[in-house]
Amino acid sequence: MHRSDEPAIREISVADKEAGPYGIVAGPDGALWLTFTHSGRIARLTLDGELAEYPLDSRVCRPAVITVGPDGALWFTRSQDHRIGRITTRGEAQSFPVPTPDSGPFGITAGPDDAVWFTQLNTDRIGRITGTGEITEFALPVEGAFPSAITTGPDGALWFTLNQANAIGRITADGDTVMYPLPTPGAAPVGISSDGAALWFVEIAAGQIGRIAVDGGIKEFPLPDRTARPHAIVAASTGDCWFTEWGANRIGRITASGEIAEYDLPSPSSEPHGIALGPDGALWAALETGGVARVAP
Repeated sequence: MHRSDEPAIREISVADKEAGPYGIVAGPDGALWLTFTHSGRIARLTLDGELAEYPLDSRVCRPAVITVGPDGALWFTRSQDHRIGRITTRGEAQSFPVPTPDSGPFGITAGPDDAVWFTQLNTDRIGRITGTGEITEFALPVEGAFPSAITTGPDGALWFTLNQANAIGRITADGDTVMYPLPTPGAAPVGISSDGAALWFVEIAAGQIGRIAVDGGIKEFPLPDRTARPHAIVAASTGDCWFTEWGANRIGRITASGEIAEYDLPSPSSEPHGIALGPDGALWAALETGGVARVAP
């Protein structure tokens, strides 16, 4: 049964299971840009469903998260061959090796300083890359922390999840770091997003959504289904965040007061991963089984 206030959800097939749509972002050209993590491609999807695919120089580089850089190009992590990729809106691609071997770059975001910042899953580092490909790395004061997603906060610092250290980290453009432990043990935070006032993140192992203020105060909001495995989160506006439930085949929404609504995706077991606010004001999620979902509030 559908309530009148439920969003309209439409799925669009963009690939097969072998491609694995994973990361998604709205580009500066009014289209959606996706990573195809299994086939080593970047894809561009227009709002009317026109798809273009750009093969990268390695089929097995595993492109993961994608963001718009300060230069108007799309920047993405290549988690398997440990490079940072860049592609223009015309489809011209290049990549840059991360200095530390086997670093496993994953999360990526435009920084407050005309550079792009990224996490290194395997080496407990945060990286910074300039528009010309110069990389600086900042070692974190923890081991085996698995830094995952990263975003620029409302305070002009970079905020990131420490999946295995059960904490949220903050790093300034100068490299000063602070760690904020989570109240719930073993929560395993992944996605993080700024709503302009605070940071919101998901706890994939605890089935909760968290909110951290820039002063480090944390609130946690349990999902109705604690086994839903929330994965990525994006703010549509202040106090209005949307997230993917990878384990429950749903898209969720949380308000500033912690009110949660959840919506089933049409296709079963579609494995929703990345989520982005589209140029049309709808939410768009990448489905690893080969599609995207458009959620119109």
